[in-house]
Amino acid sequence: MNKVAKKYMVLLAICLAVVITISGIFAITFTSFGGSTDKVMGVATDNYNTRVQQRLKELGYYSGAVDGIIGTQTVAAIKNFQRDNGLNVDGIVGPKTAEKLGLNDGSSSQSSNDVYLIAKCVYAEARGEPYVGQVAVAAVILNRVKSPDFPNTIAGVIYQPWAFTAVNDGQINLEPNDTAYQAARDAMNGWDPTYGCLYYYNPEVATSEWIFTRQTVVTIGKHVFAI
Repeated sequence: MNKVAKKYMVLLAICLAVVITISGIFAITFTSFGGSTDKVMGVATDNYNTRVQQRLKELGYYSGAVDGIIGTQTVAAIKNFQRDNGLNVDGIVGPKTAEKLGLNDGSSSQSSNDVYLIAKCVYAEARGEPYVGQVAVAAVILNRVKSPDFPNTIAGVIYQPWAFTAVNDGQINLEPNDTAYQAARDAMNGWDPTYGCLYYYNPEVATSEWIFTRQTVVTIGKHVFAI
């Protein structure tokens, strides 16, 4: 092998080494910022980032493209969501934030039948309400289960005589949509936009004088939530 050939082989080896090194650095950087549970900035390697953006969009915190890129707009949305839900405001979707967003798989601890029953009631009672209002209806059901003044099961609360208009008029038998299911899961994961309320009503159509005596906590959409 002559001197020119040797120089060519050395240069080729150096170039290959540089390419491999740069590729390794890029791979490490890419892995650090995408595809994990806690994402701050970067490009997703799976669909988790898009799920985060989609949930934030559904909840009204994010208005950008659902593209899996966790940039400054998405981080700001995460922080606003965390701030509103009493979480550590760090812009990272860790376990607690994921739970509040309803992104954790709660199937092991939640009965699918309970989710179905709550979703049916949410759809029947509040399908025309904003999403947070649908979660609020689901939360009222769960708050009643915890209260000693109501039945201690989800089915017992929903089918308690004259408790829900939708049960009385048969709308409870309608099949819930995906939004109602998600609202049920969000409430079961701990999101309570009502702050512990046990009652809700539409003041435009309510006929019970007693319900107007309850202390109002928050109004969401057309429903007043009270204790």
